[in-house]
Amino acid sequence: MTIIDRSAVDVVRVDLGSRSYEIKIGGGLVARAGELVAPVLKQKRTAIVTDSHVARWYLDELQQSLRSAGIASEAITLPPGESAKSFSQLESLCDQLLDLKVERSTTLIALGGGVIGDLTGFAASILLRGIDFIQVPTTLLAQVDSSVGGKTGINSAQGKNLIGSFHQPRLVLADIEVLDTLPRRELLAGYAEVVKYGLINDPAFFTWCEGHGAGIISGDAGARRHAIAASCRAKAAIVGADERESGARALLNLGHTFGHALEAECGYSDDLLHGEAVAIGMVMAYDLSARLGLCPLEDAARVQRHLASLGLPTSPTWIDGRSWSSARLVEHMSQDKKVKDGRIGFVLTRGIGQAFTPAYVELADVAAMLDEAIAA
Repeated sequence: MTIIDRSAVDVVRVDLGSRSYEIKIGGGLVARAGELVAPVLKQKRTAIVTDSHVARWYLDELQQSLRSAGIASEAITLPPGESAKSFSQLESLCDQLLDLKVERSTTLIALGGGVIGDLTGFAASILLRGIDFIQVPTTLLAQVDSSVGGKTGINSAQGKNLIGSFHQPRLVLADIEVLDTLPRRELLAGYAEVVKYGLINDPAFFTWCEGHGAGIISGDAGARRHAIAASCRAKAAIVGADERESGARALLNLGHTFGHALEAECGYSDDLLHGEAVAIGMVMAYDLSARLGLCPLEDAARVQRHLASLGLPTSPTWIDGRSWSSARLVEHMSQDKKVKDGRIGFVLTRGIGQAFTPAYVELADVAAMLDEAIAA
């Protein structure tokens, strides 16, 4: 593990006019949070939302940093896991925040992974008809994806993230040191979202990932910082051009239509983490593209090889003891947010870094590809 220079901070700006904000990336940012968040607060009071896993590691450090900057804070600790993205937990969170007598000038701080960020952001968007929030993402996946761009929401029985809103944070603090406490499986799940940016429209970045992916997982601080900054720049550019996903932003869903269906079939359980589902989904998107004659077979094989070389799943059969049905997976996809006029719009590709959307595919072709993946 390399030594981190805490004085070096990369700043990526998300340009959205009056709602623009910065993503700060570096080491020791949780310890410096007080001084970093102070300029964007409307009052010197915050409410921190976290989960019981993250609280044990970073809640005290965050609150001490806020106190040192003269900022009051109160904390709400929720259960960990994807199941927290539910109506019941949203209601509980809003009730607890109202019990704290938060005001419209109070800022929420989401301290945790994608679940906490999505849930806290959604609560901020509806509480008192909208209050500010700050993202302090503690997983690689959240740092490179879910904390940036303002998508917030919860899951429903019909699918993932089907209930939510666009609500941009005021600031994102991506502390690369917190990644040292993540299990390898969580790091790998986040890495899938890093690779995604190369596969969408940056073949040179995918090539860089092929050479540095192992270092990102093993703890190379320089590689991690570069990967996070490059990912955030890529997402910031797309979000700045298409905040509400009316066009190019849909490219960020590469692999997600398949991945969300897999997650739904697993009941949003720890059997399959979001990033793992995205890894399988990206392999499926490239395989389907190759099957349709859109993408070279070698490019599809290259994606599968790289993800598998690091230990990411590339097929649903990675999950032991589960029976899969292509019909059920297609049924889940029919609830996807990108369905238009009853047709599923996929993100497909013409090769490494050449993703495009929408691609409306005959469901028979999708089912055939799924049947092959399930049998592999």
